Parts: sequence; C-alpha cells; structure tokens
Amino acid sequence: MHDNLYNLAFERSILSSIVFEPSQFDELSSTLKKDDFYLPAHQDIFHVMTLLLQKDQPIDEEFIKKELIKMKKFDEHVMLEILSANPISNTRAYVDEIKDKSLKRNLLTLTTEIKRVTVEEELPSAEVVDIVEKKLYEITQNNQTSDFKDSPKMTFDTMEYIKEMKARGNNVLVGVDTGFHELNKMTTGFGKGDLVIVAARPAMGKTSFILNTVNSLIVQGKGVAFFSLEMPAEQLMLRLLSIQTSIPLQKLRVGDMNDDQWSSLNGAIDRMNSAKLYVDDHGSININQLRSKLRKLKNQHPEIEIAVIDYLQIMSGIGTQDRHLQVSEISRGLKMLARELNMPIVALSQLNRGLESRNDKRPMLSDIRESGSIEQDADIILFVYRDDVYLYKEEKEREKAAKSEGKEFTSTYIEKEEEDAEIIIGKQRNGPTGHVKLVFQKKLTKFIDPLPYAKGVETIYENVDTRSANINFSNDSISMPPL
Repeated sequence: MHDNLYNLAFERSILSSIVFEPSQFDELSSTLKKDDFYLPAHQDIFHVMTLLLQKDQPIDEEFIKKELIKMKKFDEHVMLEILSANPISNTRAYVDEIKDKSLKRNLLTLTTEIKRVTVEEELPSAEVVDIVEKKLYEITQNNQTSDFKDSPKMTFDTMEYIKEMKARGNNVLVGVDTGFHELNKMTTGFGKGDLVIVAARPAMGKTSFILNTVNSLIVQGKGVAFFSLEMPAEQLMLRLLSIQTSIPLQKLRVGDMNDDQWSSLNGAIDRMNSAKLYVDDHGSININQLRSKLRKLKNQHPEIEIAVIDYLQIMSGIGTQDRHLQVSEISRGLKMLARELNMPIVALSQLNRGLESRNDKRPMLSDIRESGSIEQDADIILFVYRDDVYLYKEEKEREKAAKSEGKEFTSTYIEKEEEDAEIIIGKQRNGPTGHVKLVFQKKLTKFIDPLPYAKGVETIYENVDTRSANINFSNDSISMPPL
C-alpha cells in the first residue's frame, strides 16, 4: 500500500506515549479506534489497551504483554520498537494524522466496493447509491464496528449504562423528551435507534401531538429534522409560532392580533430564528431519498436528535410492487436508519376507519393501515385518542337524521372547553404498555398535562420548560393543501 496511506512512526509514537503516560488513554480512546492503525500488531496492542481500561487494570508493558500472550499475538520485536519510540507531548497532531490516513484507506476500500457492487454484482443504481452513502456516512462518523462485540466490551458498556442511570437519580428521561410528564415516565423518552409510530384517525391531532415534542426540543436548543409531506413548511411554522405565543392559529393566519399579541409574535420570531429546526416539505419522497437527505443533514448538523415523518402513508413506494410490500420496505428502512444514525425516528400513521364501527373506538395495533410490518418494526406505538370527537360526530349524525325526517332536534351534547384525551401506548419493546391521560383545550386546540403536572413541572425536569411546549393544533383547525 502507498506510504501516504499510513505512518508507522506516528503509530509507534502514539502507543509509546500511552504506555509511558496511561492517564491520557481515556481521552485518546474516545477518538482513536483499533482500525485507525495500519499495522495489525499495532491494532492488537491498542485493542489490548482498551481491554485493560475496561478491566480497570494498569496499561503498562507487563499487562499488555500478558494479554497479548494470552491471545497468542505477542510480537516482541514490535513491542521493543514501541518502547524505544520517543513519547510525544503533542498527541493531538499525531492523532489527527493517523485519523487522516485511516480515512484515506477507508475511502480507497470504498472505491473497490463501488466497483464490486456496480460491475460484478450488477446491482441497480439506486441500491449502489444507498450502499455508498451509508458507507460514506459510517466512514465520516467513525461508526465502523467489528462484526461482533465480545463479552468484555458488552459488560463494560452495560456497567457504564447502569452507572449513568444511577447518576441520573430521579430524572426519568433516558431518551428524547416527549414533552409530557407521564409519557416520559412510561417511556423514559424516545430512545436512540427507536422507530416510534404515532397513529390516529383524522382530526384526533397526531400532528399536533408530535409538534409538542418538536417544540419542547427546540426550546431546549436541540435539533429536529421534520419531513412534512402533508403541509408546507410555512404552515408548520405557523403552528409552532402558535405554540410559542398561545395565539390561536386562525388569528395568526389572518393577522388579527392586538398589540400584546404582535409583541409576543415578534419575540417568538426572534426565538425561532435561532431554532435548530430543518424542514423538508416536498410532498412526495421515497425511503431511499429520505435516507439520503437525513444522512447528509445529520452529517452537517450532528446536533439533530430526532427526525419526524408526517406521515408514513404519504411516502412513495419504490417500484411497482404491492402497497403492503412498499410499506413494509418503508417501515423496515426507517427502523434500520434510526439504528444507523443512533437517533429516534417518529413516523405518523393513519388508522383504518374500521375501528369507528366498534362500540369502543380506542385504537388497537391491528387498526394501523398495512399494520403487519409497521407493528413488527416499531419499538414504540402510540395512539392519540379523544372520545369527544366521536361524541360530537354522533350528535351531528343524529341531527342530520332528524332533519331529513322533518323532526325537531334538541341537542344533548355539551361542548366542553377542556376535553379528556389519551395517549395509548399500544406497544413498547423495552417498557410497559398502558394509557397516559392528557387534557385537550378545545378553543386553543392544545394538549397539556393534567394537574398536578400542568403547573410547576419545570422543577421536575431540571429547568426544562415543558409547560410552554404543551400547546398544539389538531389537523381540523387548518385547511390542508390537496395531496
């Protein structure tokens, strides 16, 4: 291999510096990986250093030699070369050089891979592009991992996780904040690598519900990617401005506001100007296009913590296969992408209208359209449900029937300013299922936590203002563009 793709002297100097000053290995091990070294013997020594760190044993000549002998990989000549190399003080520059060489070697390997899948395997161009983009993302993010994790690595990572959980104390959040107190307790937040499905019948407010999470995150300075397949980005921004200001959406749309509301709006605009929110509002996108866009965006903006797709059934399929197979490909693709990018992906989903013929209209897993693959791939499935939607609908149907028969109609339906709402956890791979009670404030079309969490919740979440995030708008409060 060309010598501009490796530097053995630098590799020896780095390893020598670790042996003579083991305290710096903790920091170096978070940057350097075994495969960043070119010489296999150097890779083995770095790997053994990592094992010793995990076992909390000294990283010195004797312990390194002992482990290498146990693995039958001890090379005395290589070890002498390392011990005789001059330790360095400016390890950062040496690490950067080794990382640069490693990146070039990986890129060279990728060119060989492109030739193999293109010429030898004759894969379709779309698949080749996806393979290349995935590999390129892994290379630039240093996500290359060995085929298997061994037991010492797994036990070390597990103990680190347990220690982190203990350090959190009473903070229930492990994953991304959902924006609601009880839902956070039930789910511990949306986990990294999770595919989360939020499903509901039209007008229940599934978009409104997830905008609650979006707003909660951007208020905290976190990044969000939003694929808005149903409405333009400007209408999405209107909803978020309503959340920020508590100004009814209709008033915002027509500019019907008093001086205080205009002032509040200007303040919200200033805050949103610095929000880390990235919206793609192309009405049609397939899983390959979404993968490509999200990888590039995550690469450019590592602060992005969650991606939202509104909604799954609008996504285009690939090819001419049956729609069930297309949806299966979409849901599996989203799950694999969540794992690859190590972040939750939330996909909104429609429910079959068949549930409306049941006496109890609370959704079940089987009500999800093309539910088989979605149910299997999802880590969490949430249903948004408001009983008053059906009570109002039934009242209107009775009124229509009475008028068609020429009878007088007296309404018994009492419209409430605040309605009970439920988030039903239909599936949770790593936690309990059940119901979370919310309150829907009809005039403002917003969901909030019920008392006692609706007020003073900031003290629970370490100064995160979740109350301000709990204002959302349901789908029927705004006219949608044609699909």
